[in-house]
Amino acid sequence: MAVELRAAGFVEVSETDAWSAEPGRYFVVRGGSIVAWSTESAPDGVFRIVGGHTDSPNLRVKQHPDLRSGDWNLVGLEPYGGAWLNSWLDRDLGISGRLAVGTGSEVTDVLVRIDEPILRVPQLAIHLSEDRKGVTLDPQRHVNAVWGTGNAPAPFVSHLAEHFGLDPNSVLGWELMTHVVAPAVVFGVGDDMISAPRLDNQGTCYSGTRALLAAVDDEPSAIPVLALFDHEEVGSQSDRGAGSDLMNTVLERIVLARGGGREDFLRAMAGSIHASGDMAHATHPNYPERHEPAHRISVNGGPVLKVNQNLRYATDAVGSAAFALACDRAGVPLQRYVHRADLPCGSTIGPILAARTGLKTVDVGAPQLAMHSSRELMGAGDVPMYADALAAFLVG
Repeated sequence: MAVELRAAGFVEVSETDAWSAEPGRYFVVRGGSIVAWSTESAPDGVFRIVGGHTDSPNLRVKQHPDLRSGDWNLVGLEPYGGAWLNSWLDRDLGISGRLAVGTGSEVTDVLVRIDEPILRVPQLAIHLSEDRKGVTLDPQRHVNAVWGTGNAPAPFVSHLAEHFGLDPNSVLGWELMTHVVAPAVVFGVGDDMISAPRLDNQGTCYSGTRALLAAVDDEPSAIPVLALFDHEEVGSQSDRGAGSDLMNTVLERIVLARGGGREDFLRAMAGSIHASGDMAHATHPNYPERHEPAHRISVNGGPVLKVNQNLRYATDAVGSAAFALACDRAGVPLQRYVHRADLPCGSTIGPILAARTGLKTVDVGAPQLAMHSSRELMGAGDVPMYADALAAFLVG
């Protein structure tokens, strides 16, 4: 995203530097979170914000990852977020994340990615399961990955360091995760579906970026902001999650850089609105009974407005109207989602940011199947409709 923003004229700023008073396009990165905005127009100073999250459920590398079982060399993994564990079995897995490399008194963040199949979590043969009905996966014992046989190789993290030309002894910390290396594909008899990893929530990251780039070229009536946070899948309570000070801090500094004060910031927040973008559940063709029968959601049916009376989503009547108007301006259909009342409902950054910032918030998304699987499914036509609706929302 940062690469695409730079190409569109956005300038990265650091939280430790003073921010320019000049109108322009800017973004800031804090770990796995990013906030981007434009002050090229919008004289009244209020914000129109599209939010989302950058993380997805997966299997992550433990701090002492090197294990051995019989002749097998294993990498110790543990679930991150609500990963649908069965979907991670028998997948070709790569590694991505960051290494903290210490040289002298300095520590450098090094982003790493290996898109080659170096890990695999093997399924148990059906002949060895009880009653041939499969097994209930234990996240402590059953999701470790094989990566070699015979004599133990170099420690796993040392292998990664050497792969990227780093001194293994200089690696002092890491955040490493597995990812499915099979590429995303457009499929179906009419090429109208997408099969891909991490649609939740890369669908919003992609569409939100497209929306921001479109909005800044369309004379928005408010300051357009794209805010995407890490750690949503595990509760958002981190230095860079939606429960942190990141949103409030960035928005206040935008006001201060433009010559405003605390009063101006508070007034701007009171007049601003935030669309919390996350993916939505399409009605499953094989399990229609798992859905609210009066609120069927179709893939390729347009963006989804998500409502929950117990505030698992932050949408209220005013927020609903704001997004409905945006869809109308964009010329795309709007679907309305309600979770079955007898099933627990997931949540988003919406309620967290609404409570943390006081921003009027509406929860929206694009429909998909197989949420939290290692590989998910959505309609190809929903991508441009989702982006167009978010762009119209940002423009106001």
